[in-house]
Amino acid sequence: MSVMNRKIPSGGIIAILLISLLVLIALACILSKTPARTLFFFFFGPFRNVYSFGNMLNSAVPLILGGLGVSIAMKTGSLNLGGEGQIYSGAFIATAAALSLSQLGFFGGFIAILAGAVVAGLAAALSGLCKARWNTSELITTFLLSNALILIVNYLVNGPFLDPETSLQSTKKIATALRLPLILPPSNLSAAIFIALAAVLAVHIFLSRTKFGYELRMAGASEIFARYGGINTRLNTVIAMFLSGAFYGLAGGLAVFGTYYGTIKEFSAGLGWNGLAAALIARFYPPALIPASLFLAWLGSGARIAMQNSDITFEVASIVQAVIFFLATSASLRAMFTGKKRQ
Repeated sequence: MSVMNRKIPSGGIIAILLISLLVLIALACILSKTPARTLFFFFFGPFRNVYSFGNMLNSAVPLILGGLGVSIAMKTGSLNLGGEGQIYSGAFIATAAALSLSQLGFFGGFIAILAGAVVAGLAAALSGLCKARWNTSELITTFLLSNALILIVNYLVNGPFLDPETSLQSTKKIATALRLPLILPPSNLSAAIFIALAAVLAVHIFLSRTKFGYELRMAGASEIFARYGGINTRLNTVIAMFLSGAFYGLAGGLAVFGTYYGTIKEFSAGLGWNGLAAALIARFYPPALIPASLFLAWLGSGARIAMQNSDITFEVASIVQAVIFFLATSASLRAMFTGKKRQ
């Protein structure tokens, strides 16, 4: 079995989450003069009103979609580290297309979101092609290409597409008719959450119930066995990376159509890595991405509310997320090397 498909034991996931919560409590006790107040707002702040609760749910949407992108790549033995650039480029392409196709109404919005997903998918597929053709490490190529995409989009947002009527470094807003309907006003939660949930169901069925999904999993589980069975593993690598990038691009497009209504400079900072963290917590199992993403969204939302109502800073959430990421990665490495010894 491929090391990429080694799973973290469920007991290890529970231990990781418990340790992260203990770290959170310890940081609040050390850094805050009113730890009880800080912890109250951290734990319960996201649930105290519709606005906070809706925003927490909304922040889980890109994590779910990003986690799907990571999971699809991992199922075939690849790792996509270019999530942030792919979200950012997908959002920009969706914005630019929406501004040009606003007269087409809903159909124009659909094309715009699809265009963003396709461009981000092609960016990831390029790394998959390099791996399939020249055995280039996709970890390096996706990361470097992501940084290049971020710089290119920054130039476009600050230059040709900058909206002169706003104080933000942002493109113009898309037409009101193209925006996704809000679900829990006055929060930012939109119909994007239903699209994310539908995507989880679709990917789960695709990977577990379809012939091509089986071939992708086989290619990741044992490339030699898959080739012996007549599976084109090189082509599958490219397709899997395309799908991975496309889900990241979809996350960016939905962020534009459901939350920001334009591309704000570097709004995607951190989303790619948080999507990877959600996938690690979920053990690359699509349905488990929903609770994993909600957990990370709760951490971020709780940190913002605690910062507004106590003396603690938002960086506490970043520290806790870093602990989760470190422990989840360490557990993956341990499972990987344990599997090697058993083989």
